[in-house]
Amino acid sequence: MRWNRKGLAAAGFGTAFVTLGLAQAMVGRVAVAQSRDAVQAPRFEVDPFWPKPLPNHWLLGSTIGTWVDARDNVWIIHRSSSTLNPTERGAELKIADCCTGAPPVLQFDQQGNLKAHWGGPGQGYEWPESNHGIFVDHKGAVWIGGNGGGDSHVLKFTQEGKFIAQFGKQNARRAGGTTAKPQYQRGSNDPNSFGRVAKIFVEPKANEAYLSDGYFNTRVAVLDADTGKMKRYWGAYGNKPDDVDLGPYKPDAPPAKQFRNPVHCADVSNDGFVYVCDRVNDRIQVFTPDGKFVKEAFIAKNTLASGSVWDVAFSRDPQQRYLFVPDGQNQRVYILDRQSLQVLTSFGDGGHQPGQFFGAHSIAIDSQGNLYVTETYEGKRVQKFVYKGLGPVTSPNQSVWPTR
Repeated sequence: MRWNRKGLAAAGFGTAFVTLGLAQAMVGRVAVAQSRDAVQAPRFEVDPFWPKPLPNHWLLGSTIGTWVDARDNVWIIHRSSSTLNPTERGAELKIADCCTGAPPVLQFDQQGNLKAHWGGPGQGYEWPESNHGIFVDHKGAVWIGGNGGGDSHVLKFTQEGKFIAQFGKQNARRAGGTTAKPQYQRGSNDPNSFGRVAKIFVEPKANEAYLSDGYFNTRVAVLDADTGKMKRYWGAYGNKPDDVDLGPYKPDAPPAKQFRNPVHCADVSNDGFVYVCDRVNDRIQVFTPDGKFVKEAFIAKNTLASGSVWDVAFSRDPQQRYLFVPDGQNQRVYILDRQSLQVLTSFGDGGHQPGQFFGAHSIAIDSQGNLYVTETYEGKRVQKFVYKGLGPVTSPNQSVWPTR
């Protein structure tokens, strides 16, 4: 058979195309294999339309607590102008229709509709000077802490806002001073009162409340969740707490043997370990329920000022493979492997656009794996991040902006 030049050229191109196709297929198979072998981590997209606008010209204040209950209702607590005295609260309404602070406790459904609202001073209890943290326990009770000057107590309510119990008494740690400038005394070894509780976590099997105690004291305190009786407490590394001022955090110094203020969370995993946020020390410490130290990990260790470890949430798979940690100083949420405590990736950046943060403060997760992050300071909002499944880690900071 005789080939002309055109035939030879066509044959050559055909061979090249086949070779190229085989090469692309091989590259594709290699990429798939590498993807399978790559470290996997949860992926998220921000939902810029959640929650829906509040009624009554209401605005959020500094939003400093969130939890998701057993029915996937999302609860937040914020510092609202509705808790101020009537003169302060109504001042802005004298010149305009807009706006006033929403009640401090708000409940949303999965679609972002406001379902319930309540909170503030009332009969039979002492509302915190500066409320902080919210938790809905396995019996349906809503717990609230506080980090104001005299907040040495925690409160329990029904989900409708009916008062159940107060553990501790406001101003129990007051040591003197004037009405305008009261002085308080730390009491990290006090068995009866607290020191500005940042957050409560109730472990259902033992019915025990773990208090991150907190903004004034430097300990984890464990109470009987029904009676409020103190059962045990501990400091960093399981040491007896010491209220001596440690001075400013220094990244290159040996790790501090005590917690610094604030001790910002103390959450319990399904397998019974207590994860403590030692915020200004830029670390998570892990303990057994009786306070025996297990391990620690530093996150963004060179972070100064308000620190890097603000809260924790566990992924919803049975093993709770992942840990989510908001960082309100660097304005991101870290995704950690829970067993190794290694940071796998993160999301977020500083700013006010959806998916960005200004004071990323508290975090919670629903049954579908969606995350809810509140923002304090002038952030004053809660954002929802929709779980999009596991994927290979390709960047130290993943994009959460919707792709469709």
